[in-house]
Amino acid sequence: MTFLEIIATITGIISVWFVVRQNIWCYPFGIISVTIYIYIFFNVKLYADMGLQVAFIVLQAYGWYEWLYGGKNKTELNVTKASSSTNIIVGVLVIISSYVLGYFLRNNTDAALPYWDSTMASLSLAGQYLMAKKYIENWLFWIAVNIISIGMYIVKDLYITTILYSVYFVLAIMGWFEWKRKLKQTILA
Repeated sequence: MTFLEIIATITGIISVWFVVRQNIWCYPFGIISVTIYIYIFFNVKLYADMGLQVAFIVLQAYGWYEWLYGGKNKTELNVTKASSSTNIIVGVLVIISSYVLGYFLRNNTDAALPYWDSTMASLSLAGQYLMAKKYIENWLFWIAVNIISIGMYIVKDLYITTILYSVYFVLAIMGWFEWKRKLKQTILA
């Protein structure tokens, strides 16, 4: 447990709370959190997790723009459902990338949990992309990510981060229901 892990945890919780509320401030807090986690995950040899944080910085910048200007006529984006084809493509990409990255890490690095780490990383990238597009399905990916992450971080003795992902799990469930309510409002409007 380090001071940096505590700061990353606090900013991460604030970020996800803002996502649940669909508040654009989720992105600045998210960028701070993932930047700190790049350093943390490098030190505990969770390389897929570390690389994921780098990708998160890019996806958070993309999401920030999409939430502000991704709607009709460059307006604020609303919560919607992803198309069936989007869900299939994202699912297939998660399966393929989990295996390929896990195989690479197992055979070319000293990664601690290569396949679990790779699966979590792949699901996270998919969830972050779906979140940037405000597709409600993003929350299902985050629920899966949080379950896997809690186990991984317990194994790696990252107890503060385990607590963080436990809070994320609860927030993901809250997000699912909040965004579902918002989606119904949008459809009825």
